Amino acid sequence: MKVLVIGPGGREHAIVRSLLADPNVSEVHAAPGNAGISKLVPTHAIDASDPDAVAALATRLTADLVVVGPEAPLAAGVSDAVRAAGIAVFGPSKAAAQLEASKAFAKEVMAEAEVPTAMARVASNAEEAADALDTFGAPYVVKDDGLAAGKGVVVTNNRAEALAHAQSCFNAGGVVVIEEFLDGPEVSVFVLCDGSNTVALAPAQDFKRIFDNDEGPNTGGMGAYTPLDWAPEGLVQEVIDRVAQPTVKQMALRGTPFVGVLFVGLALTSRGTRVIEFNVRFGDPETQAVLPRLKTPLGGLLMAAARGELDKAQPLRWSRESAVAVVVAAANYPDAPRTGDRIRGLKKAGSLEGVHIIHAGTRFDDEGKVVSAGGRVLAVVAVGTDLVEARERAYDGVELVQLDGCQFRTDIGGKAARGEIRVLSPGMPSGTKAKAQP
Repeated sequence: MKVLVIGPGGREHAIVRSLLADPNVSEVHAAPGNAGISKLVPTHAIDASDPDAVAALATRLTADLVVVGPEAPLAAGVSDAVRAAGIAVFGPSKAAAQLEASKAFAKEVMAEAEVPTAMARVASNAEEAADALDTFGAPYVVKDDGLAAGKGVVVTNNRAEALAHAQSCFNAGGVVVIEEFLDGPEVSVFVLCDGSNTVALAPAQDFKRIFDNDEGPNTGGMGAYTPLDWAPEGLVQEVIDRVAQPTVKQMALRGTPFVGVLFVGLALTSRGTRVIEFNVRFGDPETQAVLPRLKTPLGGLLMAAARGELDKAQPLRWSRESAVAVVVAAANYPDAPRTGDRIRGLKKAGSLEGVHIIHAGTRFDDEGKVVSAGGRVLAVVAVGTDLVEARERAYDGVELVQLDGCQFRTDIGGKAARGEIRVLSPGMPSGTKAKAQP
């Protein structure tokens, strides 16, 4: 099986690594890729969000399967063009990708499918926004309706700040979704979908804020870990039964079947599990932590989803190890990241036991040296017998990476490693330790 992976980031590098480990995958290509991906597979310099260009490349390569990584190409209709060319594709159509491209649309579908989520209102001007903020009260949650690379959400106790974010979205010609605040720890679950069937991967937890202790502005994600030993037993099945399967059924009823990853962002609140948001692709950086533990060959799974055959897939197999991904970001990220800086120490870091480096915002300079080319530059990923060991290995690797002005969080997976996360779900008394997820 020949596979073409679309996208330039860390998620795509992680997918390429897993595909290369699948014995049934004979060849992998990537477009446009990055410095790390280009060391593994041939890369092709095309616009990943140009449907015709992607379809033409897939046809020229005689690809058996195209895997679309980022959200922007999906929202642009890349999957539709590839399907029209007669090639199997893992990624939703432009119409189905609205589950991420429009938060208002996602709320509408969740309401129809009776998916548990936060109460919300859509606002298109300052007066409506102010009324919604006062209805729900602080903490205020304001979300840009459209795609914002994970950075379009403001959660604040400052009403003026919440209104200002809403106004900036209105000034750009958009609308906002204002929600009630959801308490409790957050969980990410990737659900593979084939239009009617669903298969969930192991849950992970990511860290959105730029600084330790969840301080500072939101980012695309500064790190992640898995498994979640503290998550309630039965969480994955609950996500399938109450969230993913009803959503996939509703999308099919709408005439826009969902094929790809339904990324379910959850809050495990004191009132039960609630959906924070849907994304329509693998999350970044959770993918970097989840895939190293997946022992089931990835290529076969993604092809089964693309062909509508997930019901024939065998139960997934997982390593017992823990995995941690720590993102190293550029100076001035997330505001105006500095690029073009040399990155050193990658070989040393990647040679540590249980450690590998996933490139995200990287490229080669004129001398063939790896330099930064984006906000989130790379992730140091480590596996270990438990979360404590995986964290130690990951941070040993981070210390060997040299990038002027770089930023990284020191607390990825820290609370979980110390046993400090508790879920106060209905029927679960305070202090209850839950059974580990896969």
